[in-house]
Amino acid sequence: MIWQDDFENNCLNPNNWNLEDWAAEKNNELQYYSPNNVKVENGLLKLISKKEKYKGRDYTSGALHTKGKFNFLYGKAEIRAKLPAGQGIFPAFWMMPDKDNTWLPEIDVLEMLGHKPNEIWMVTHWLDKSNTLKSDYDTFNGPDFSKDFHTFSIVWTPDSITWFIDGIERFRSSKNIPNEKMYLYLNTAIGGDWPGSPDDSTIFPVSYEIDYVRVFKSTNE
Repeated sequence: MIWQDDFENNCLNPNNWNLEDWAAEKNNELQYYSPNNVKVENGLLKLISKKEKYKGRDYTSGALHTKGKFNFLYGKAEIRAKLPAGQGIFPAFWMMPDKDNTWLPEIDVLEMLGHKPNEIWMVTHWLDKSNTLKSDYDTFNGPDFSKDFHTFSIVWTPDSITWFIDGIERFRSSKNIPNEKMYLYLNTAIGGDWPGSPDDSTIFPVSYEIDYVRVFKSTNE
């Protein structure tokens, strides 16, 4: 294990994380990412999403990342978490190159659309030589991931990325594997092009609860 955060203290470790404080501009999402929506308590990191007007947005949520503080090239990244559910709720754990103004390539360890809480998306995105967005992905259908804690991880090598859910391999990709150092990103988006907007069935507030985040290197690397 080369990096970890088990969230045992009642405050966020500033040596590990940066807090987002902005009105997200990706994918026509609806939230403002506020540091006030990120809490550490009872051994858990909580990203709390609320329906409230704040700085021009109708929703607030939480996001944090390790850019400039921790990155790695190849290894295993794992999270143990309970995911928030509801129409328009979009939790994720993902990785990007540790560079300014650079989103791609991207490794999505997990994405979940809150109206399908039993379905996990495992995705990579990249730009091809003609600057066209390409993706490789699969989904896994299991239990309701908003009801209990589960582990989600990837093993990233020069030749492949393998996704595991609760320790069992669920998907493997060998397409366009990133070969640069990447940092970790945790967030819950609200609305946007893919999940769609919340509706009357969405119950706020909701919480993305993370027990730990850990990164490992192979002993033979």
